[in-house]
Amino acid sequence: MNTPIVTQIVDQVRDLPDPLQQQVLTFIQTLRKQQSPINPNAWDILECLTGSIEAPADWSSEHDNYLYGTPKQQHPQP
Repeated sequence: MNTPIVTQIVDQVRDLPDPLQQQVLTFIQTLRKQQSPINPNAWDILECLTGSIEAPADWSSEHDNYLYGTPKQQHPQP
């Protein structure tokens, strides 16, 4: 499918630096996921959001630190 709008999008994205091209790709993938289910449930909505937010690797275990500024917990290294 090579419509005028697709050609314009490709031309605009081609001129962007690689990190911005990756953001555009992520955005397009999110849009495609959002249109998939007709009657989405909570799991469908969460799946659409997966990978769309950048966060530190220890976000799940240290969310109190990032949200409220509490001291980081001491976790043993495996």
